[in-house]
Amino acid sequence: MRPLSNIVSGVIGGLIVLVIGAVLIATDVIDTGDTKTVVRQQTVPATQPTGNSTGSGGRSVREIYKQEGRGVAFITANGVTSDQGSPFGLPEQGTATGSGFAIDKDGYVVTNAHVVQGADNVEVSFDENTGDSIPAEVKGVDTSADLAVLKVNPDDVPGGIKPVPLGDSSKAQVGDPVIAIGNPFGYTRTVTTGIVSGLQRQITAPNGFTIAHVIQTDASINPGNSGGPLLDANGNVIGINSQIATGGGQGSVGIGFAVPINNAKKLLPELKAGETIERAYLGVEMQGVTKQLAQDLNLPVDHGALIVSVTPGSPAAKAGLHGGRTPTSQGVAAGGDLIVAIDGKEMRSEDAVANAVAAHKPGDRVQITVYRGNDKKTVTVELAKRPANASTSSQGDGGGGELP
Repeated sequence: MRPLSNIVSGVIGGLIVLVIGAVLIATDVIDTGDTKTVVRQQTVPATQPTGNSTGSGGRSVREIYKQEGRGVAFITANGVTSDQGSPFGLPEQGTATGSGFAIDKDGYVVTNAHVVQGADNVEVSFDENTGDSIPAEVKGVDTSADLAVLKVNPDDVPGGIKPVPLGDSSKAQVGDPVIAIGNPFGYTRTVTTGIVSGLQRQITAPNGFTIAHVIQTDASINPGNSGGPLLDANGNVIGINSQIATGGGQGSVGIGFAVPINNAKKLLPELKAGETIERAYLGVEMQGVTKQLAQDLNLPVDHGALIVSVTPGSPAAKAGLHGGRTPTSQGVAAGGDLIVAIDGKEMRSEDAVANAVAAHKPGDRVQITVYRGNDKKTVTVELAKRPANASTSSQGDGGGGELP
């Protein structure tokens, strides 16, 4: 869980800004008239990929750019809006520009949800020389994962569509070389390089829920890169560039975040079919337990997920689960139930609980084992459908830790 006081969000000139310790800025550009709001450009890292994620050699940046770059699209979305009541602020409307990439020859293109969400019409261009655009249909959008799938007519693309191969983000390791291809500030098909600089990060989705297991990179990404691919040294997509951090200042500090491609691969069949993505919902805010926290709060075990709060009317509330009641110096409301198992499987962290819930569908019944003080008990919870926005969950003010 992140402290609620550390999380603030809003929209500045249509450019999405989140403050999560650092400032996360969604990397699209929205033109609301004669002016365009951008952030200061990052410096390009001096290092370039020379090997792949396995360290057994790789392709040059030039080769990857020449081949895979042909499948990277420039996206223009007219009439983009942000929903009222979302953690992204009041409704904004304008023209968003971003990036995307083709995943097959049938005309399906992946991008970020925030690039096209609420758009009246969307156009895509694969031609960096002429910039000729073709109409695109928004097939499916999942704001919880910040993913969207578009569809274009392959016959409208001169020379045909050149799909970008999808990799395996679970194999990414810190230090692996990566490259990003996109359209920062409208500069079409720009390539930058860097490394995987962190794993298992968390960012906030457009609807305010948490996206877990995010890839951190120092490859230079900027407004307009949103939705573009982060590729490994073999030219395979391992992530979808989504946000950058600025450290609370005005300029970038070389920290970018990409949604893992494995997240997208699981959802592609439903998004391509235009189906609504429904996620199971428990309705708790949790704090991971460390040995120190267990000692400070006199917990019966030194692992699991401590329930800090329970959303009224949620499945957790209906099952009688309890949140904390006594604020502590650690910023945790003590006294809540401690989740240690789901369906008999040990839960050692809040991420484990989130993943266990995510593996189910709304309506599923699960057995949740908790400690209440020193008493151990198991309750049956019928999971519900996740609300459209975190503002209707225990994350009501956009605060962190709503998992799931």
